[in-house]
Amino acid sequence: MVPPGRQRSLAMPRLHITVPLARRLRLAATDAEIRLWSRLRRKQLEGFRFRRQHPLGPYVVDFFCAEAKLVVEVDGGQHADDGEARTRWIEARGYRVVRFWNNDVLANTDGVLRTILAALRADPPP
Repeated sequence: MVPPGRQRSLAMPRLHITVPLARRLRLAATDAEIRLWSRLRRKQLEGFRFRRQHPLGPYVVDFFCAEAKLVVEVDGGQHADDGEARTRWIEARGYRVVRFWNNDVLANTDGVLRTILAALRADPPP
């Protein structure tokens, strides 16, 4: 229930669900997520700060750069059911989404990083 005089935020629903989920997902990362995080953490990619398993509305995104309004998803099939709806929801809020398969991250990490860097350097969405 929302207290009188306060409005319920529609921008970030279900936060009470996504935060604990994000914490659990950080502990159960895939090999691809671990490898990519080792290259994104601590501002290693041209000083851009990333967060991993970050709650964004009703979703938990794999990697998030607030400064560039960029979401990076590493998929092994877990987003197959709602991938398009998830991407539309995120993009409707002004974020860009780049998506990679687990095997691409593991087999071509440098290429994935170049693609992420190009997205970071691109003009942010309006």
